Amino acid sequence: MSGTVGMGTAVSTLESVGVRRGERWALEGVSGTIQRGAMTAIVGPNGAGKSTLLDTLAGQLAPQQGCLTRAAGATIAYLPQSARIDRSFPIRVGDVVALGAWSRIGLWKALGGGLRREVADALVAVGLVGCERRVISDLSAGQFQRVLFARLILQNADLILLDEPFNAIDEDTTADLLALVHQWHAQGRSIVAVLHDMAQVRAHFDQTVRLSRRVLGWGATEVVLAGDEVAA
Repeated sequence: MSGTVGMGTAVSTLESVGVRRGERWALEGVSGTIQRGAMTAIVGPNGAGKSTLLDTLAGQLAPQQGCLTRAAGATIAYLPQSARIDRSFPIRVGDVVALGAWSRIGLWKALGGGLRREVADALVAVGLVGCERRVISDLSAGQFQRVLFARLILQNADLILLDEPFNAIDEDTTADLLALVHQWHAQGRSIVAVLHDMAQVRAHFDQTVRLSRRVLGWGATEVVLAGDEVAA
């Protein structure tokens, strides 16, 4: 895998991080560590700052307070909520997947044979064999999410950030994509996902961040989710 982060080391560390969105604080005093190889779920009610935390970890938002540090050489891949992605743009599946390699080849370089094989292999891995030339607007929600996961494969990152990755998709697609997440985990990558399904969190994620603008709990899932159910 890419990067130089060692097992058991911190991929990203937040110290008293505060982030504003407009006139309000979306995150306040957030401290915690994302360890390499951990499966971390972020849970909490609507407006708790879950997506803001992912945007901050991804480097798309800068803290106005506190400090965010990343391990030297660590690479990041970020899949935002599907609602934030415009599917009306006339682009083919293969080109969307190939964008995962833009840091290696540039945005506008023609696809060579090696990259075409990578794209084809990634589509096999997500169950979309031979779909390279389909236009994304013709896909179902589940098929499009599979395409986005194929793009993540080409990004080959140390830290993978997923914002509600299983929202509004069918059970079979969810199971297939969860299996892929576990493959990434087995490779030593760090996974951070915003989730609403607490059964899913307990079954698949060893670490949980319970958030409501501030951290209400950050640690082992069975400890953070002990007692009352988390509103999500």
